[in-house]
Amino acid sequence: MFGILSADDIETLVQLQLVGRIGCHAKDVTYVVPISYVYDGEYIYGHTFEGMKVEMMRKNPQVCFQVDDTKDLSNWQSAVLWGKFEELLQEPERTMALQKLTERKLPLISSETMHLTSQWPFQDTDVSKITGVVFRIRVTEKTGRFEKSTEKHFFAS
Repeated sequence: MFGILSADDIETLVQLQLVGRIGCHAKDVTYVVPISYVYDGEYIYGHTFEGMKVEMMRKNPQVCFQVDDTKDLSNWQSAVLWGKFEELLQEPERTMALQKLTERKLPLISSETMHLTSQWPFQDTDVSKITGVVFRIRVTEKTGRFEKSTEKHFFAS
């Protein structure tokens, strides 16, 4: 069965995933890149370093964000969210975003880019020491699709 995700299903999907993809566009170039993030129901929060995506989002803050959960090729969910990039330079917004990012649940094995400090898996109590670009995306629109199969799939070995 193929269908449209409900608003509640989209919220659950986006809140449970750890990695999503930002789509940004500036000067006739489109760029899609994965990031680790946290979502609070209104904003997608992220942390990164200076580079192409940050430069593009500063020029054109209208972005797209995509997450998915694929169990197999006939059992998956995908959501696309649109919103506006906001760089968080001032307090208390920057500290609040970093706290949300440090409090998210991460798997025991994770990539270095998910670690905000060198003390990972332990949290530094002073998030002001965390360098880099802290941002959020104010979500303005969401949509999602899914496919769910009840068939059992067997694979030959």
